[in-house]
Parts: sequence; structure tokens; C-alpha cells
Amino acid sequence: MKNIAVIGAGTMGNGIAHTFAQFGYKVQLIDVSEKALEKGVATITKNLDRMVAKETISENEKNETLQNIQTYTSIKEGVQYAGLVIEAATENTELKLNIFRDLDSICAEDTILATNTSSISITKIAAVTSRPDKVIGMHFMNPVPIMKLVEVIRGYSTSDEVTNLIMELSKKLNKVPVEVNDYPGFIANRILMPMLNEAIYSLYEGVAGVYEIDTVMKLGMAHPMGPLQLADFIGLDVCLSILNVLYEGFGNSKYAPCPLLVNMVTAGKLGVKSGEGFYDYTETRKAEKIAKQFI
Repeated sequence: MKNIAVIGAGTMGNGIAHTFAQFGYKVQLIDVSEKALEKGVATITKNLDRMVAKETISENEKNETLQNIQTYTSIKEGVQYAGLVIEAATENTELKLNIFRDLDSICAEDTILATNTSSISITKIAAVTSRPDKVIGMHFMNPVPIMKLVEVIRGYSTSDEVTNLIMELSKKLNKVPVEVNDYPGFIANRILMPMLNEAIYSLYEGVAGVYEIDTVMKLGMAHPMGPLQLADFIGLDVCLSILNVLYEGFGNSKYAPCPLLVNMVTAGKLGVKSGEGFYDYTETRKAEKIAKQFI
């Protein structure tokens, strides 16, 4: 499994590609947009340059990492030699189902199909393929090259062999894999998102302001980043999407998204990616500077 195809050149996709390439794997980075691919490779290059500046890697290691990455706009061309395909496209159920239908028809029978979804059912994704035993979740954390955790999510039919292989592969990337079962939100987001939602409710109900809420959690609970700042960093649209999955999956009102979050996403205030969320990144960029201290 020396050839790894990654579908999606966005934040998570380019981070996954960077990580595998840095550990000597040949990576085929795939996106329908040539512009997205160029941006993804530019991000990888910038992150590698930062590592060189910090002397965590050498200039030669940087160049070797970049040489291990090839880009494709065609899924069919990009996955033809892959032993493992990792889908890291937008967190949209129908989009992911369509991608997995295509992968199932294109890839070799023994190719493992993984998804980096943070909340969508692995079992549901696997059901549109003829190889549900070879479909698994690999939920990396952002920023991928730095964060150690990989949630390895077993679908209903995922085999022991595939699960063990992915666990061992994750360790080879110097990650810490944690095996979990396929229920809404898995573990990371089942616990994290209600906390972020409660912080947003606290703001919505006027209990405290943005700065005050984040300061309490940073200084009182030793969190490296406050919940509202973290929500901005993740993307408020992504937070809303995951909360909706939890709410629909469990039918429990405790997962219902705060109306303030819904309104902000509707208004296009998505956090860092849009320039404005709970903090203003377009003018002061103060929160972004704070966030970078932890990257």
C-alpha cells in the first residue's frame, strides 16, 4: 500500500496528502478543480517551509515530500494504482455517496476505500458499494500534519483485517489511532459539538460575551483555544452540519443547533474561511493570530 489516493485538495485533503507524502508514500491528490489543486500544493509547500524554518525537517526532506505528490483532476486516472483511497471532499452526504459509487466501479477489488468524514455514517457510505467490508472511516484532525489523533471508524460490515491494517498504517504516520464504532458524530464530534453549541447558546442567551466565554474555557479548563474561536477555525457551516447529523441521528433535542449558529451560517459568517464569525478576521485578524500560536 505505497500508493495513496486522496480525493479533495481542501484543508483536510491537502493535510492528509502532506502527511502521507512526508512519510514516503506516493500520493495522488485529486480534485475536480485545477485551481483547488494548485492552492492545495501551495499550502503544503508553505507548511513544509515552516517546518524547515523550525528545523523539524531538512530542505531535502521538503523536496522529497513534494516529489511524492502528483495531482489529478480525473478520479479514474488518480486512483488506478491506489491500494487505499481516502475521500476528503465537502461534508455533504449525497456528494460522498456519489464519489463512493464511482470509486467502487473504478477501483480494483482489493482497494480499501476510506472516508475522512467527521460525522456521516460509514455504514451508509459502505452500503452504496459492493465492498462494504473494505470501507472504513479515517477521521484525521486539523491541522493534519501536527495533530496526532486518527479516529478509525468501523462500519457495520468493515472487516477486522481492514480495521487492523488501517490502525497499523496510522501508526506508521506517527499518529495515534483510536478505534470507534459507527454512530452519529463518532466520539470526537459527539462530545465536542455539544460543547461548542452550548458556548454559542451562552452567547445567544446573553450569559457572557465572546471574549469572556473563550477566556473562561482557556484559563479555567486549560483548553488551548476557546470554543467560539475553535468553532470559527473549524468553520461554522461544518459545525452546523455535524450538529444536524447528531440531531437527526439521535432525535434528541440536546443536539439541536443554536438559532444563532443557524443565522450566522445563513448570513455567510462562517469563521476564518469567510473572514468573519464570532471574531473579525477581515480587519484586526487578532483571533487568527492567536489561533496560529497553536498550529
